[in-house]
Amino acid sequence: MKVALIAPPYPLEEAPSPPLGICYVAASFEAAGATVRIFDYIVRGYSPEKLKSELDTFAPDVVGTNSVTMNFFTAAGILKTAKAHDPSLITVMGGPHVSFDAENTLKAYPEIDLIVIGESEETLKELIPVLHDKNAWQHIRGLAFLDEGKLVITEERPFLQDLDTLPLPARHLLPASRYQALGFPVSIITSRGCPNRCIFCQGRRMVGMKVRYRSPEKVADEIENILSYGFPRINIADDFFTSNRKRVQRFCDEILNRGLCFSWSAFARVDSCSIEVLETMKNAGCDTVSFGIESGNPEMLKRIQKGITLDQARKAVTMCKETGMGVFLSFMAGLPGETRETLEDTRAFAKELGVPMGYHYLAPFPGTTLWEKLDEYDLEILTRNWDRYDANQAITRTSSLSDGDINAFVGEFEAEIERCWQDMQDRYRKGTCTDHERFRIEGRKRMQFIFRLFSEDIIEKNGKITGASRSNGHPAGLINRLSAVMDVDKPFVENTLKDLVKKGYLKYRGEDNAVTWFWPHNPKMDGLSLTAP
Repeated sequence: MKVALIAPPYPLEEAPSPPLGICYVAASFEAAGATVRIFDYIVRGYSPEKLKSELDTFAPDVVGTNSVTMNFFTAAGILKTAKAHDPSLITVMGGPHVSFDAENTLKAYPEIDLIVIGESEETLKELIPVLHDKNAWQHIRGLAFLDEGKLVITEERPFLQDLDTLPLPARHLLPASRYQALGFPVSIITSRGCPNRCIFCQGRRMVGMKVRYRSPEKVADEIENILSYGFPRINIADDFFTSNRKRVQRFCDEILNRGLCFSWSAFARVDSCSIEVLETMKNAGCDTVSFGIESGNPEMLKRIQKGITLDQARKAVTMCKETGMGVFLSFMAGLPGETRETLEDTRAFAKELGVPMGYHYLAPFPGTTLWEKLDEYDLEILTRNWDRYDANQAITRTSSLSDGDINAFVGEFEAEIERCWQDMQDRYRKGTCTDHERFRIEGRKRMQFIFRLFSEDIIEKNGKITGASRSNGHPAGLINRLSAVMDVDKPFVENTLKDLVKKGYLKYRGEDNAVTWFWPHNPKMDGLSLTAP
């Protein structure tokens, strides 16, 4: 069996990183003996024509994808295109959005044959042997599909209890060099589940209220695998990494005992930290923890069932400062019952804490308490255009605040950030900025440039340089071409490309009187190509 898994496009603003969910799915298919390819359109340009060409080349039996709410339309549209191109394909979709909106998804997109609900690994293990036998689907827990136009949702599947039985995510199928060039961290999970009851969160519905842990040894094995690819930074994407202090200690001890050197970050709760935990994490390479505070109003925290207090937040931030741990805070705007006063409380509290922070707009995703019990709250959802569920714009209003009011509040914060950024750029142009400011400005410009190379397939379209040979494959010809094609100043293009070549992220092969530049699949393991001198 051949399986093509789609990583749908994801905007640069959302910090695209190697897709963890797809890699777990790919590992499950490989464990069952399937030949798997990941069509990664996060760091490659997507077009229907490219999809059709790649389908024709690989000739899969199955095409699958997953999505979050904000890129659901894109992911579903890709499956629709695949099915229209080859009606014999079995199309499968998973992820949090469709897990909680299966009926609407199947009715709106009859091109999707099958939805996997919730955790996919055990479901796929049972499904793969009978994937071509639709009559057998109804006997497998955790599925949704249409049978002669009638919705079928099979019995709910219990959560996998032993996470150590999971195969390592199939990151070998990803274009590693592209992600390394972008510089975003690789995400891993050390546990699944969250016991908290925040009414805006899908997490506990998707992975359960009981925290299930992977052994520190298994996690360290995965980290060693990631480091072997050349990735220097990892983000622990657990909903609640610090839920068990003894386990955090065991995890950090395992990292230190193996001598693993890398930087990492994690999500935590302000009621779960201590000086000892933070010092332990810092000693093992953690440099940043992120806390979701959500609101600076005590009554609002109770309303959204956050389960924390403002004093706990103050204490957690103080401990981070004392231990030298970096910290980032997240707040929400547009929560149920939000008023100008509650927003001002949040603004004042964020200012009091005095550490890096940001705002997200509330996005009541399908599957959340807010979505399913909306009538119980002072909240109106203004759209079901899933493209707008990116937490970057107001899609709710309350009896006291319109969506415009909420946008205006966050807009004031964003305008101040933009003013500071423009001032920094002015200093950069004048040559009076600090080294740190120069690093930030040049880093952002570089990242935007590289992502454009990927998303527009610019190297693929312009990377063959005639009149060159293997022996003189310096990127000069490529520099000149890209500077003209992209309308970017030549010194910047030259510095960026030379660095990419030096690190092995961009390579070339000689072809008679020409060289062709390309992104290697894995710069540490791809021995078929030569780096330029």
